[in-house]
Amino acid sequence: MTESTGVRADEPSWAALRHHGDAELVPGALDFAVNVRGSGPPAWLRDRLAARLADLGGYPGGDDDEAAVSAVAARHGVMRERVLLLGGASEGFHLLAGHAARHRLRAAVVHPSFTEPELELRRAGVGVERVLLPDPFRLDPALVPGDADLVVVGNPTNPTSVLHPRAAVAALCRPGRVTVVDEAFCDMVDDEAGHSLAGADLPGLVVVRSLTKTWALAGLRVGYAVGDPAVLADLAAHRPHWPLGTLQLEAIRACVGTGADGELARLRIDVAVEREAMVEALAAARIEVAVPPSAPFVLVRTPPGVDPEAFRDGLVRRGVVTRRCDTFPGLDASYLRLAVRPGTMVDELVGAWHAAADAARNRLEGERA
Repeated sequence: MTESTGVRADEPSWAALRHHGDAELVPGALDFAVNVRGSGPPAWLRDRLAARLADLGGYPGGDDDEAAVSAVAARHGVMRERVLLLGGASEGFHLLAGHAARHRLRAAVVHPSFTEPELELRRAGVGVERVLLPDPFRLDPALVPGDADLVVVGNPTNPTSVLHPRAAVAALCRPGRVTVVDEAFCDMVDDEAGHSLAGADLPGLVVVRSLTKTWALAGLRVGYAVGDPAVLADLAAHRPHWPLGTLQLEAIRACVGTGADGELARLRIDVAVEREAMVEALAAARIEVAVPPSAPFVLVRTPPGVDPEAFRDGLVRRGVVTRRCDTFPGLDASYLRLAVRPGTMVDELVGAWHAAADAARNRLEGERA
């Protein structure tokens, strides 16, 4: 397996690529592992979905599909043929992997990043070259192989919380190449319009968006892609009939429609305020923030001089779950991802952090004695 920072003979761990934050959850523990905002969708969204329950006896209607496509097109200022509705961003990566296999594309995935795109590509038999960004994990388009026919990059990137300049991501696009930008968290960055490529008219560009994190709809699976109409048409041609249900289509209309703009702006402010306070609290507690965060999560380093796995287990025993990062190519067990949470939860995290660190050090000293 060739990587931009060297050559490895070992194959990737399928278990690592399949690992997601929900696997860390423990009943009753404080959840810093999953990036879903809140415990469920807001009341107005629940009510809107509930109002459609009586329609579930019929198949999803063309009117619902057209309305959802039109809502996404209006949100990003594009023509309807540049929109593909998805059953979550993960479906988009699955469809793109099939596209890459059919057209025998050479894929490059920029890491550290969400592992689902690489997993789907490898499942489809597509060879993947990993482009490993060195700390501080900023995108350098020159690192991407020139012969890559398909490039995948996250912006902002999960789990590093790094937000790449729009121009740097756009520089990856060119005729004959499919450039996939995972913007699952871009609706929560401070300057979405200044960083998002959704709506940009660039050759081969496919921007994948998720609605499940911001609106707490992980159980419904909703998202969409915006981009090159030829690529999207190829993806759509290989789907079953009725790929999205009535509630999914209604959720897309609701979340991207202008009626949600006010709450989206408020959520974005809430995340920014909580993130700033969280970073300050972590710094005051001498918890190392690896890079300045721009997304609803923060990449941190485990305490020096302790075994990272023992430390993480110590946090769990103290009722705090975090997202391990050794499953992300380019990171090791000394990194953890923390979802942005309110101050009271952060205070409890800090207390558990120091207690777990002390216990891990004491255990190590006991083993050395």
